[in-house]
Amino acid sequence: MKALQTEIYHHDSDVDVTHKINSIELDNWINHLNYIKKELKNLIALCGVDLSNKLNDESVVQKFKKKDAENDILLNTLHNYMNLRKSIIECEDTQCDMAYINEHESYRRGYLYHLEKYRKVKDEFFIKIQGQFSLLSKTSTS
Repeated sequence: MKALQTEIYHHDSDVDVTHKINSIELDNWINHLNYIKKELKNLIALCGVDLSNKLNDESVVQKFKKKDAENDILLNTLHNYMNLRKSIIECEDTQCDMAYINEHESYRRGYLYHLEKYRKVKDEFFIKIQGQFSLLSKTSTS
């Protein structure tokens, strides 16, 4: 079984192009989730005891830790999915191709949902931090 080539050629069928684009997209998702993993590690470290005490909110750290665990699960799922996609080359009919395309759409929805939830947690954190800094600057200028 040879690996699916992601270079797009003029003679590729529309389905082949779709599979190649989906493979490129999947690789981008995995790279992005790896970046989020590093970012979460930094945010969790930033929310150490001192900051959690100043914010009077331990839930922010817990939410980041939960997102980190969810991110790991999704990363593992997408790595497994990437390995399964190697069988695309063996598809001999449209039904098989469509099964892969529909499966990819399902993973896309899951990935986008994960990003949306992660961004909400991160936005909540930054709003709290900005509020804390606003309070600090008001008390220091008083």
